[in-house]
Amino acid sequence: MRIGLFGGTFDPIHLGHLLKAEEAREFMSLDEVWFVPAGQPWLKSDRQVSEARHRLAMVEIAVSSNRRFRVSDMEVRRPGPSYTLDTLREMRRQLGPEEQIFLLLGADSLRHMERWHRPEQVLKLAKLVTFNRPPGEGGQTDGFQPEWLDRVLPGAGRGVLVLDGSQIAISGTDIRARVAEGHSIKYRVPEKVEAYILKHRLYRVQAASKREGRGQ
Repeated sequence: MRIGLFGGTFDPIHLGHLLKAEEAREFMSLDEVWFVPAGQPWLKSDRQVSEARHRLAMVEIAVSSNRRFRVSDMEVRRPGPSYTLDTLREMRRQLGPEEQIFLLLGADSLRHMERWHRPEQVLKLAKLVTFNRPPGEGGQTDGFQPEWLDRVLPGAGRGVLVLDGSQIAISGTDIRARVAEGHSIKYRVPEKVEAYILKHRLYRVQAASKREGRGQ
């Protein structure tokens, strides 16, 4: 089997995540794409992250209609920081030595891969796949650069598969801000994910802090 591993904070999962996963599945002829929400994303320790149970639940809701998508709670169950290396090792134990694992990543994640936990081992356990960004002003691209990985392991940058996929300007940061400010997030996240966010009053802390600052 050919398995795509799509990890992330997913705070919240949005339509951009789903589209990239589906395009990677199709372009790479993947049998399945596994969504793996991070338990304690140590690279994002500079901001508050929603409880893992909520992020996991939203991912489960979002992918439920696609039989090629699966959700794994391995990082949520695992105590301590979420390291990709540990996840790949656990996947390998589950799948056996014959299955092919493709690690789906945004270009921004690869830009600072030297900060990862034992990144050279990650490069040996999975084939890396990333999406190119469209050309910016002057026709210059802002996508993956092989030298980012060559700093970790010489020659590794040549082994990354770069896909030209659809581009949707949706981000978790924007969605959280819109909820906090009382704006609509319709068509940015699946309808049932939007309902979950509203039901559990996620991302409202920022709005409450603003009201307290104004003395309301």
